[in-house]
Amino acid sequence: MEPTAYNGLMDFLCNTFAPADLKRMGEQLIGYAKQKEDEEELFRPYTMEEVNALLDEAEADFEAGREFK
Repeated sequence: MEPTAYNGLMDFLCNTFAPADLKRMGEQLIGYAKQKEDEEELFRPYTMEEVNALLDEAEADFEAGREFK
């Protein structure tokens, strides 16, 4: 977001809402941002090292006679 747009939004919010409402909105925004970070971590692509580790684990399970669960 552009600094001027951000500052305008902050001015609008601070002059429109009571401090308790601003605090509640801030807490909700923090929760939303944390949720989005968690979702991004869930759907990030595997690295080649992670793929190789998963394959090694699967091969070891197969050789040991363990089934996929």
